[in-house]
Amino acid sequence: MGGTGSEAALSSAMRTAIGAAEGVRGTTSPNPPVGCVVLDAAGAVAGIGATRPPGGPHAEVVALREAGERARGGTAVVTLEPCSHTGRTPPCTDALLAAGVARVVHAVSDPMPVAAGGADILRAAGVEVHSGLLAEEAESGPLRAWLHFARTGRPHVTWKYAATLDGRSAAADGTSKWISSPEARAEVHELRRRMDAVVAGTGTVLADDPQLTARTPEGGLHEHQPLRVVVGNRPVPAGARVLDDTAETLLLPASDPDTVLAELAGRGAVDVLLEGGPVLAGAFAAAGRIDRVLGYIAPALLGSGRAALGDAGVGSISQAFRLHVEQVTMVGPDVRVSAVPVAQE
Repeated sequence: MGGTGSEAALSSAMRTAIGAAEGVRGTTSPNPPVGCVVLDAAGAVAGIGATRPPGGPHAEVVALREAGERARGGTAVVTLEPCSHTGRTPPCTDALLAAGVARVVHAVSDPMPVAAGGADILRAAGVEVHSGLLAEEAESGPLRAWLHFARTGRPHVTWKYAATLDGRSAAADGTSKWISSPEARAEVHELRRRMDAVVAGTGTVLADDPQLTARTPEGGLHEHQPLRVVVGNRPVPAGARVLDDTAETLLLPASDPDTVLAELAGRGAVDVLLEGGPVLAGAFAAAGRIDRVLGYIAPALLGSGRAALGDAGVGSISQAFRLHVEQVTMVGPDVRVSAVPVAQE
């Protein structure tokens, strides 16, 4: 890339933009969580912004406001191609042109027909535009769920579970508190606060009485709480913790994954966390509606008890769901495995 700023400086700015986008994940849907860094003409950071909740300014506008006149002749580094259409807010391309930026570097092109074309508009106006910088990091990070939603029309589903080394999510007597470590549980609360919805089955609600909220390490509630979704035909007791006033709850008398996801899509949910239990997880797996598996594996053995995954329609080894492991990380004494389905030929 020519012009102001080295490749290393642009990559550093893009990583800052990705971090800013990650910080607002869960608050922007159905809009994408986007981050932007504006560099002045000398290559110094002049402004950092991230997408505000729906109806608020996009990342570029936030960063440009912070940069002020320093944006003129500078570079906007943004995780997603600037939008070119008028929705709840004016096009970001207009804001970039009005600010007088000389160059725009974006990680990922916008797959939405209504919003795409921003790069071409900027080029036609004389702005230098480059695409693809750290695209993989942006796509697998804060934009992962939104890109899936944009391309498929379905919310992105992460199945999160905790199990022992021998694959048990509960002991023979039904107890499961706590299989995973305090460190893993704290990480799950952080994960929840970045989600649009958390889904559990009535079986899990009846057995474990979970609250399904996102809490801080001190026990308080995070500012953003995901929609709590309970699916299944069994009634939920009036005193269940999932029905308290700490967050909104949706009761769905259905367990078909496509029905559940269509309802959530209609509510603007893009990023969904599937938390349990094994029967519901099995149904989602059988329907091909698990887009990412996040397993917390505790160094313990039970030998018997409830399996982490129920019937998923697999009758032989040839039908096994094959996964590509993205990351393996220690979380306290537990092992966290992040994996995605292997594309079928």
